[in-house]
Amino acid sequence: MQNTLLDFEKRQQAMHRKHARLARGYTTKIDKNTGVITHVPEAQSAGFGLKLLLVILPGFLVFKAFVLAWLGGEAYQQHVQDLALGSEFEQAGAWLMQVDPITAKLAALIASVIG
Repeated sequence: MQNTLLDFEKRQQAMHRKHARLARGYTTKIDKNTGVITHVPEAQSAGFGLKLLLVILPGFLVFKAFVLAWLGGEAYQQHVQDLALGSEFEQAGAWLMQVDPITAKLAALIASVIG
């Protein structure tokens, strides 16, 4: 009796996993030998998607530009230098927050619009 219950739970978990994969997209195929219609989960790309990167990167650049326009160039550089003196994590943040040409141009545009 116990083995039967364990087998049932194992099949049920497999079915839940398959349904979760099918919920992310599937292709319907017909088996050539039996004529049975089956749904095959589509291959999902693992890891970081290009779409996500194309959304995050411009958002981060605009954020940096707003901070640069708000603080001003000298104060912003001072904050970045203070970060560079900290731990490895803070040094990585300082490297990411350094002023690049795109951020500088966006900050100048934002500062001219704001006042």
